[in-house]
Amino acid sequence: MSPAPLRQLVIAGGGTAGWMTAAAATRFLERGWQITLVESDAIGTVGVGEATIPQIRLFNAGLGIDENEFLAATQGSFKLGIEFVDWWQPGQRYMHNFGEVGRALGLVPFHHWWARARAEGQARDFGHYSLNERAARAHRFDRLAGDATLPPLVWAYHFDAGLYAAYLRRRAEARGVVRVEGRIARVEREGETITTLVLDDGRRIAGDLFVDCSGFRSLLIGEALGSGWHDWSHWLPCDRAVAVPCANGGDFTPYTRATARPAGWQWRIPLQHRIGNGHVFSSAHMSEDEATAILMRNLDGEPLAEPRTLAFQAGRRDRVWIGNCYALGLAAGFLEPLESTSIHLIQSGIARLLGLLPGEPAGMAVLAAEANREAAREMEWIRDFIILHYKANQRPDPFWRAAAAMAVPPELAERMALFAATGRIRRDHDELFTDLAWSQVMIGQGLTPATHHPLADGLSAGDLGGFLGLIDRAISGAVTALPGHADFLARHCPAPRKAA
Repeated sequence: MSPAPLRQLVIAGGGTAGWMTAAAATRFLERGWQITLVESDAIGTVGVGEATIPQIRLFNAGLGIDENEFLAATQGSFKLGIEFVDWWQPGQRYMHNFGEVGRALGLVPFHHWWARARAEGQARDFGHYSLNERAARAHRFDRLAGDATLPPLVWAYHFDAGLYAAYLRRRAEARGVVRVEGRIARVEREGETITTLVLDDGRRIAGDLFVDCSGFRSLLIGEALGSGWHDWSHWLPCDRAVAVPCANGGDFTPYTRATARPAGWQWRIPLQHRIGNGHVFSSAHMSEDEATAILMRNLDGEPLAEPRTLAFQAGRRDRVWIGNCYALGLAAGFLEPLESTSIHLIQSGIARLLGLLPGEPAGMAVLAAEANREAAREMEWIRDFIILHYKANQRPDPFWRAAAAMAVPPELAERMALFAATGRIRRDHDELFTDLAWSQVMIGQGLTPATHHPLADGLSAGDLGGFLGLIDRAISGAVTALPGHADFLARHCPAPRKAA
């Protein structure tokens, strides 16, 4: 007799991770699956971030979500990139934007042409040749299709993570997800197979496949199944964040801002109804009181709540899939939100689970091994990209001097050395951050290539200047024609105003 197919999916925990999982499961699992989500209103959610990267658009599109409706429901705004202020040196700023920078010519990527022109005194800042960056700095936005002259704008979102979870919950419950209110008191298992979640009132939730979305507690994969922890705090020593929303003020920027502080950095995320702010810092270098004072001094408007502090440790679970349990979000690992990857890691984890979905219990072990390999590699790639921001700096503060002096993972050291010497970028084809992302951050952090590709000598100095000038003029014209970011939101996706 063939074993019974898997048909009961139980999600432990709500929040962004839980409801993204539930919404995706109801959309993509075949009929016959029963999907249950267990969460307790008494347990607060971290809210894994309000800034995203462009891949979130694929997730929403896959669920059939209308962009205007979604932005209105989540008080959202558009995001064209991340501005880094004072990271390389005090007074310096650059942007990691999501769109193209310049354009390749022949076989040579644009940054080689730019490096040659810069050495000859012909080039502006690297980001000056990006439509995304110029539009962002002008606070303009539109849904451009792009053409042969200019690539389209590429965007992500800022949104209220709590409202996004509520929005997905409504969609998921409408498609049949059963939400159970209650606190998980005990996890029953047979070996590495979870059989039942027992709630504090004695109710029992049985399942075939369990998804751990229980946050930092990692109730299933960590506590019950004993998945180990890889500690990365020696590379990423920030272990605290103080967060507080404030009233809108200053510029309504279509980009996230990350500003370096003496022992960490501060985020600024503009939404339609407020600004999200936080100060990520190292408790070994700064007290909580000092970190809070720095944050509160640097708000654009009146604080809308009391600041709250979150403790964390950078790292990942040894295994995110054990037996019939799969971990997502903070239950699987944590990387500080410097490059807005928290929600993306949930999204990619969901895609991995659905792509490796077992048909019956006997197939789980080999699929789990593959999922664990992929998840570990993805986290390590993103980890190295974040470490780059700390390693490549010339700030005077003790925290930053220690970061500049630290030994980084060998693969990152090799990437940095290769780019600094030759302008070439080594990248695995399936990792998250592109050649363009690496080049923007390395150049922005002061790693300007010592030389350029020899094929970039193929133009005369005059023709090279003309090439850059052509790009500059095309971008200038396009940006001038764009509506303002606030005007676009007001016209297409205004959020309802909250009652006074």
